[in-house]
Amino acid sequence: MASVSTYLNFVHNTEEAFNFYKSVFGGEFTGNRIARFGDIPASPGQPPMKEEDKNLVMHIELRILDSHTLMGTDAPESMGFHVNFGNNSHINLQPDTRKETKELFDKLSAGGKVTMDLQDMFWGDYYGSCTDKFGVQWMFNCSEKK
Repeated sequence: MASVSTYLNFVHNTEEAFNFYKSVFGGEFTGNRIARFGDIPASPGQPPMKEEDKNLVMHIELRILDSHTLMGTDAPESMGFHVNFGNNSHINLQPDTRKETKELFDKLSAGGKVTMDLQDMFWGDYYGSCTDKFGVQWMFNCSEKK
């Protein structure tokens, strides 16, 4: 079955971020596990993995709103990654109710920054946006009327 997911790269705090998202959305990590870089078998000809990288998150998944999967990884510089958070991506949530929209908005914006308060918009929907405490940008769009 076809699907869409969002993949997020973090600098050494993927597990903290995903535990936060789990507290917001509920559910369990896919397979009830977090894959770690230390789980990767050694490859001939490759240098040994740095000890401090072994416990970092290689892959994690969390299903949200019954229809979307968030995936993530730590992106260690020792492996050539360079994470640059910017304003180039948002995760757009479209909850069914204004109540759920407000609850998710309040939880995700806690410790972060509200970029637009939830409000009724000219196109007829209840809309707002925030950046969470991990730098991930979220948009909320609910079509339920007052």
